[in-house]
Amino acid sequence: MKWEGKRRSSNVEDRRGQRGGGMRGGGFSPLLIGSLIKILFSKTGLVIIGIVIAFSVVTGTNPLSFLGDFLGGGGGQGFTTESNYTPSAEEDRLAAFSETILADTEDVWNKLLESYREPTLVLFSGQVSSACGSASSATGPFYCPGDERLYIDLSFFKEMEVKLNAPGDFAQAYVIAHEVGHHIQKLMGITAKLDRLRGQVSEKEYNQYSVRLELQADFLAGVWAHHSQKSKGWMEKGDLEEALNAANAIGDDRLQKQISGRVIPDSFTHGTSAQRMRWFKKGFDTGDLTQGDTFATDDL
Repeated sequence: MKWEGKRRSSNVEDRRGQRGGGMRGGGFSPLLIGSLIKILFSKTGLVIIGIVIAFSVVTGTNPLSFLGDFLGGGGGQGFTTESNYTPSAEEDRLAAFSETILADTEDVWNKLLESYREPTLVLFSGQVSSACGSASSATGPFYCPGDERLYIDLSFFKEMEVKLNAPGDFAQAYVIAHEVGHHIQKLMGITAKLDRLRGQVSEKEYNQYSVRLELQADFLAGVWAHHSQKSKGWMEKGDLEEALNAANAIGDDRLQKQISGRVIPDSFTHGTSAQRMRWFKKGFDTGDLTQGDTFATDDL
């Protein structure tokens, strides 16, 4: 991917070397604790526990720390800077790359959507606080609709390469574009509609809606890639395959099989490998936003 020398976005907050402070009020929320207890003692909760523990073993993350981040809430938390933190040259290169990809998503979506509101990219290391709560690097990249920010620990790209066998700069670009896709869903009101369903439908049904949300974000990432390539022509041989390989690597069925040896379709929240590849490829092939309504089709 020929990205060097292209425009880099200014909508970036570099929080690398910073660590979030304690939770405001100095304690866990009883409501969150009660909700977590209900989840943990459900059938899906047992699966989640197994996945968290297995993922923690693979990544070297303390599972109790992970659950603490889940409970910790967010917003209003201070930061302290690690005086001994020095980013590597490779990490700075990845930061420049991420800023360049974000800039290109701005160029594409400002053309495709009226009154597009550009999100902010937050680069962090270790852990971070957002309007959606606290998170650690083990959480992976995520978008928070509460503050319209994308959060990425750049070490995730190494995890993709080594542990998920999904290397390549266009695979990394796909990850960023997918999170921007969630931002577009927020702007379109799709995220809010799904949030209103929480607690009104069964867990199984809500998971199915969540899958559709994620597959649509994959489609939107493909739409970005279509228009980006059309305007810049910066993709090289093998780039598309890198993105499809990344989509394949993070399918629910493949991850569950790798972690526990079992596949439980009712617990899927992101879609199978085949579905994720299909919807990204559909967005890339068509570049047509009208073909990405994953909520209106029975053929996922």
